[in-house]
Amino acid sequence: MAWNAWGDPALAKPLSADIRSLLEQLLGVSPQEGAAPTADEVRLRPGSLAAEDLAALAAIVGDGHVSAADADRLPRAGGKSTPDLLRRRSRAEQDAPDAVVLPGTEDEIAAVLALCGERRIAVVPFGGGTSVVGGLDPVRGGFAAVVSLDLRRFDTLTELDEVSGEATLGAGLTGPRAEELLAERGFELGHYPQSFRFATIGGFAATRSSGQDSAGHGRFDDMVRGLRVVTPAGVLDLGRGPASAAGPDLRQLFIGSEGTLGVITAVRLRVHPVPAVKVHEAWNFPDFATGAAALRAVEQQGTGPTVLRLSDETETGVNLAMTSKIGGGQVATGCLAVTVFEGTTEQTAARHRLTRELLLAAGGTSLGEEPARAWEHGRFDAPYLRDALLDCGALCETLETATSWANLERLKGAVTEALQNALQAGGTTSLVMCHISHVYPTGASLYFTVLGAQKGEPIEQWAAAKAAACDAIMANGGTITHHHAVGTDHRPWMPQEIGELGAAVLRAVKGAVDPAGILNPGKLIP
Repeated sequence: MAWNAWGDPALAKPLSADIRSLLEQLLGVSPQEGAAPTADEVRLRPGSLAAEDLAALAAIVGDGHVSAADADRLPRAGGKSTPDLLRRRSRAEQDAPDAVVLPGTEDEIAAVLALCGERRIAVVPFGGGTSVVGGLDPVRGGFAAVVSLDLRRFDTLTELDEVSGEATLGAGLTGPRAEELLAERGFELGHYPQSFRFATIGGFAATRSSGQDSAGHGRFDDMVRGLRVVTPAGVLDLGRGPASAAGPDLRQLFIGSEGTLGVITAVRLRVHPVPAVKVHEAWNFPDFATGAAALRAVEQQGTGPTVLRLSDETETGVNLAMTSKIGGGQVATGCLAVTVFEGTTEQTAARHRLTRELLLAAGGTSLGEEPARAWEHGRFDAPYLRDALLDCGALCETLETATSWANLERLKGAVTEALQNALQAGGTTSLVMCHISHVYPTGASLYFTVLGAQKGEPIEQWAAAKAAACDAIMANGGTITHHHAVGTDHRPWMPQEIGELGAAVLRAVKGAVDPAGILNPGKLIP
């Protein structure tokens, strides 16, 4: 990934003159003055690891797998949130881990954790680097130094049980590489979050990731059958069967633990044969409420689309303005919905027919397959657009939550209003877009995209808006995060999310598996 932007620099997409003009007219956006620093010009906080510490780490993992060079520290200085990228563009001194360590075995991880515990060095597990909530910030938390523990060498498919439909994958495998290895044997995981091209199997588990095909395949935590975790107190190998009544499910302590309780090294996952066919169909609904009711009917009756999404009126309109592909030029008003079906020819045809009947009865108008295919073709590319927007002086960021169907409209309205009011207080006119990205029988997620002009200190500008949105989420029955995880960003709201006793339980678990507290301090656990 680019050190100061999203993804592959070759895929960067600058805005057209027409779009820049439109943004200037609507939002008062204007390009930022001054060139951003190059990687060589970035000033990092000087490393604080002693030579003997580096030598001790190298003695464990090998000389070629420890680096204190700025070129290696910089790409691991944080994730890919808008504040992260704005910091990368600054000429002020930036924080970064003091060294990067790349272990190759569980024994090496255990030895690194023991050494860091003894020498008071914090450890931040690192996968694909795609966190957008501060989950990779090099927080020292009172420790002498902090190292980035890169899991990229855990990159194999170690086992595929074709009879049971289970695969064991290394935590450092990226989404594309995992799918490539499975496809060689005729199988697929089918987990496609927007970070798919760069995020890793271990990261998916550690953050409770949710992919865009969740309507058919479930969230990542639904796919997990077992996992191995190296903690400072020992190694855990969890998940002995497809289901168990042997007490609380300890897997759930580490799925979503964000590297604070242990280092996930391998995950055993449910997989399925590569689908024989795919069917796409897009829909238009007159308004968000009608579309949401239609999606609820589909999910509660279980007609089985793999993808089921709905953009609100603002997002539909902006997508049309930004690209002719989304909507195919066919949606002038209302809300765009996308459905995708996959499986055998017979199964897919039956699910498509049942879903189609429900959506027509609920007030939908079919737009055919092209808009849905266009969405699928570009579904991993939106972060590149954010880079271009930041370049031209726009503030662009996302946040997400989830709630019950009955509470969906109230929560959507409250968060939208909170964002608009907070940005308006700073002199910024904003566009707040929203879509339903994941559905459940009892509720759905809401994914917000915010667009406005950068004013003053844009990191502080966004922090104020995000805090207002989080307060609105808590006050209106939402969860503080549906799939972005907690990190540093959402940690202040965790006591409201789980209660003081829940926070005490997490702290007790932390004390049991990481008594020195070296693992990813400052994240998740209040």
